[in-house]
Amino acid sequence: MGRGYFVTGTDTGIGKTTISCALLRAFAAQGLQAIGMKPIAAGSDNGQWQDVEQLLAASNVDVTREQINPYAFDTPVSPHIAAQQAGMKIDLSEIQQAYQQLSDKADIVIVEGAGGFLVPINALQTGADLARALNLPVILVVGMRLGCLNHALLTAQAIRAAGLTLAGWVANCIDPQMMVLEENIATLERRLNGPLLGMVPFDVKMDAHKTAGFMDVVRLVCRGNAVYCL
Repeated sequence: MGRGYFVTGTDTGIGKTTISCALLRAFAAQGLQAIGMKPIAAGSDNGQWQDVEQLLAASNVDVTREQINPYAFDTPVSPHIAAQQAGMKIDLSEIQQAYQQLSDKADIVIVEGAGGFLVPINALQTGADLARALNLPVILVVGMRLGCLNHALLTAQAIRAAGLTLAGWVANCIDPQMMVLEENIATLERRLNGPLLGMVPFDVKMDAHKTAGFMDVVRLVCRGNAVYCL
């Protein structure tokens, strides 16, 4: 049975998929079998969900789209609204079963959340409940831009309040004009109480393969049975 990580972000559109794919490639470079999972995808492009396609391409284990993506909705809105519009309800037990099947096939499963950590996924539950149901340590992608300190610290607080471990974080430089970038990263290094797994510079041509070169997965610490130790 493989181990896993839950990847969340300080917001939507801050590079969770690129970082998740980079982590998959970095683990694969360590000789591990790695699968990406997107339990809930909202927003299709002509019938294709780009997050799912990218995770599938970055995985080095043969799996299907249906296996890595139990719920896919056309409208790019919050999962609970997208599911409601489709006449469906997101059931965590179905996601747990899908995760278990993937975990049986690989050493590492990287589970990419939808939106931010507390995004609603049904009438009562949020992304935090999803991460807790899977019982996975969390990797936080911080979109480095104005306001990221507050968003990152609040998200880390929510992760720990959910009883989960912040396994590490990634500084993803999405704003090329951000002032005092180094000072902001240093502030988060002091306050997040988790290892910095990588600082990804801004590059309009950045892809998962290039981003993997900035990931230091060896810094991930063994914490119980949930984490694969390198």
